[in-house]
Amino acid sequence: MIVESLDPASLIDPATLRRAVQDYLVFGNAYLEPVTSRLGGVIGLRHALARFTRRGLVDGQFWWVPGTVDATPLAAGTVQLMMPDVSQELYGVPEYLSALQSALLNEAATLFRRRYYLNGSHAGFILYATGDIDPNDCEAIKAAMRASKGPGNFRNMFVHAPNGKEGSIRVLPIAEVGAKDEFLGIKNATQADVMAAHRVPPQLLGIVPAQGSAFGNPKDATAMFLQLEIAPLQAVFLELNAHLGAEVIRFRARDPVG
Repeated sequence: MIVESLDPASLIDPATLRRAVQDYLVFGNAYLEPVTSRLGGVIGLRHALARFTRRGLVDGQFWWVPGTVDATPLAAGTVQLMMPDVSQELYGVPEYLSALQSALLNEAATLFRRRYYLNGSHAGFILYATGDIDPNDCEAIKAAMRASKGPGNFRNMFVHAPNGKEGSIRVLPIAEVGAKDEFLGIKNATQADVMAAHRVPPQLLGIVPAQGSAFGNPKDATAMFLQLEIAPLQAVFLELNAHLGAEVIRFRARDPVG
């Protein structure tokens, strides 16, 4: 949305702005180098990847440090846009860090569910057997159980226990109920945390509401998102004009959603 509203008269092109906005949202920092003419005027802006940009010892000096070659100084007048941090003022800190643990828990739940499915939709069990079972049969049962892991594990097994009684062979599942029930609860809770951290209405993310509920009018959500999230982000990048002493970026006013 912010790239769409970029005025064509700006000295920054849409592709450069898109990369800078992504760096700002992911790393909490965006670095833009001024491209100057022979007369010293700013004629454009060049994006420097935040991942490899470091501040120098001198205020206003920045270095390109990719790790494979020697550090290279960026152009004089390079501007750093950063999200504020309460502990230091050298680098920005992204706002989504508060929900990072929820995102990692969401990932862990998905990976566990995938392994759970590949393992045959079971979390393991204990085969409890008593009675007169031949040792060779015991080894055959162990081999059959080991071979039943993974895809295609839904197989039948025949066990003959001559002196067996009712309940002498039992299958005791381990955490099967919890593995099934907790997955959706974890996914829903962590999804809410991540959406709250990014402050994006769910209907704009293509999320389907739960059965029996609704998210509201998407036009109203879009209008509020533009006002509360996109407009402040535009204000951050408009700071480039003050830093460089020229109007290098401007945004068009968007028509009301309706």
